[in-house]
Amino acid sequence: MSSYRGQPMRGMICRHHGFTLLEVMVALAILAIVMGALIKVTDSYAFNAGYLQQKTLAQWIAENKAVEYQLMQQFPPVGNKEGQTEMAKVEWQWRVKVSNTEDRRLRRLDISVALKDGDLDTPITTLVAFVGQPL
Repeated sequence: MSSYRGQPMRGMICRHHGFTLLEVMVALAILAIVMGALIKVTDSYAFNAGYLQQKTLAQWIAENKAVEYQLMQQFPPVGNKEGQTEMAKVEWQWRVKVSNTEDRRLRRLDISVALKDGDLDTPITTLVAFVGQPL
């Protein structure tokens, strides 16, 4: 209890309630560890989101090329063909490798897609499709 003027009464021990320096330092250390982990997770999420966007767009380009070959009214010649295209305001490069199969009426298409400045030998995506000889 305290007296009228806010002074402790005789014989009473006045205890201040608060945190010690050690408790504050431990709390800050825990907060720093948690914040570091949170930043790492956020960075990883942002990187993965960008990668998945690139992978999806590259896959769409490869699928579009396969459909173009399937809609042609001619049997594609064996060999390689390369080109560039734009999708989602990004320049891409692609390569279509046409090869024979065991069935002479069927050709295999290996379609590789990379960013314009990327390497088609290590593409973002590769799609395998087959095209039949038109009737």
